[in-house]
This record gives sequence, C-alpha cells and structure tokens, in this order.
Amino acid sequence: MKIDTHQHYWRYRAEEFPWISAAMPALQRDCMPVDCEAAMRAAGVDAVVAVQARTLAAETDFLLRVADHNPEVIGVVGWADLAAPDLEQRLEQWGAHAAFKGLRHILQDEPDVGAWVAHAGHNAGLRALQQRGLVYDVLVFDHQLPGVAEFCARHDRHWLVLDHLGKPAVRDWSRNAEVSQRWSRCIRELATMPHVVCKLSGVVTETDWSHQQGLSPEEAKIILACFDQALEAFGPQRLMYGSDWPVCQLAAPYEGVHGLAHKWAKSRLTVQEQDAFWSGNAIRCYGLNVQALTD
Repeated sequence: MKIDTHQHYWRYRAEEFPWISAAMPALQRDCMPVDCEAAMRAAGVDAVVAVQARTLAAETDFLLRVADHNPEVIGVVGWADLAAPDLEQRLEQWGAHAAFKGLRHILQDEPDVGAWVAHAGHNAGLRALQQRGLVYDVLVFDHQLPGVAEFCARHDRHWLVLDHLGKPAVRDWSRNAEVSQRWSRCIRELATMPHVVCKLSGVVTETDWSHQQGLSPEEAKIILACFDQALEAFGPQRLMYGSDWPVCQLAAPYEGVHGLAHKWAKSRLTVQEQDAFWSGNAIRCYGLNVQALTD
C-alpha cells in the first residue's frame, strides 16, 4: 500500500491564495483529486492525506467535503486559528468526521516566526490539539528551523510532522556551504525528539524551478542526499512519503516526484522499511483508517 501524505486541493480564487504568485501560472486554476487521479494510479498510490493551503476558517470544512466525495482521501490536515476562543468547539465538531486528523498553519509566511511560536494563545491551542490526539504539521523554510526547535520540544504530547524536510534550499546548496550545514544541524536536533516525524515531500520546489523544466541531475543528487540525511537522523520509522501535488508541478510532474522517492526507497530501505515509509508510518502517525481500501 502507498499513501501520499501531502496533497492540496482548491477552487482557485486569487484573493484566497496570496502565496500563489504570478510566477506560478500552473497553480492558478482549480486543483482537485480528479486532476491527480491518473498520475496517482500510474504510481500505485492508493490513498491521500489532504493538507490545508488557505489560511481561512472555511478551509477545514472544504477539505472534509472533498474527503466525503473522494474515498481515497482518508485524512485531512486543516486550518484553524490556534488562539481562537472557539477552537475547542471547532475541534469537537471536526472530530466527528473520521478523516479529520489535525491542523497546519503556513508558518513559513509569518513575518516573525519566533513571535508566532511564543504566542501564548498558539501554544494553548496546540496543547488542546494534542490532548485530543490530533497531529500538527510544521511548515517552515530551512532558515526558520532554529526558531521552531524549542516550540517542537515543548509540544511532545502527540505527533508533530515536519513538512518537506524543513525545505532545504537546494537552489543554494552548491553556492553556500552554510545552507547545507545549517539544515543538517537543525534536522539532527529535531530528530532527537521522538514525537517528530518527517515528510520526504516538497523538496523539488526548493530548486531553481523558475528557469527550467524538470530537475537537473545535480538537483536530484542533492535531494537524494537530503533524503539520506533524514534517514540517518530520523530512522525508517519516522519518515513518510508525500508529493506536495499540485505545488510540486512547478518543478517536476507527479511521476517525477514519486519516481525519485521510489528510487531512493528501493535502494536504501529493506522491504519492511519500505512498507513503513510508503504507508505504515502514516497510518500510525495520522491514525488513518485504511480498512475501506483493503476490503
């Protein structure tokens, strides 16, 4: 079984997606499960975790409706204001839906990540989330990783998921040694926390995709080396596959992203470890119900 732990869906409205710039015309359209269905089937991917893409209260409800109409979407990581006074009520409401698994915030776009993670309301909200056995996905660029380590250490009551390997800046890898060294240090620090899991996802868009189509051999080599470092740090029981579709298409098609992960897993992992990477770790971390997929 293969589970893609990171896909996004939307009905595109420019005002709701400030992060989709004019340099991303491929994303300025509706992106729904049907648009990825053929590529997923060709890759042998059985199920999906849908992850928030809008910082809107309506985002979680939208993704849960997508799950209602697409049985392959077995998990939803939505969005809510962690500091909102009605957070508990919202979690209660969403918790009645079998697909609801947790929340995420686009932390990478915050002007002051340190202030956000220190905010008393955000910390109280994350404690409430973890008390309910719900997952929180952490999304930051690699240069922001030092600012979230203490935050991750503080919230150890349930799983935290580091999205996109902490977004290593592949485009700067060869030009600036400090980039790779900083990322490596931070990844090793986060990996010492047994409640932190890492997604091997989204790294292709940290390449210089604006000037080319597809990954260069050098970029693929760097990404595979990042995968190796993540394996060394987290071990095979705390890594998960994710495509970051449709955002990945800025740099590589679905089959390219899956193919890179497949090549890596087949050459680095035992058969049992491959099962964990492709599905077992996701089932355990997100509490996914795969019964309907196996009946």
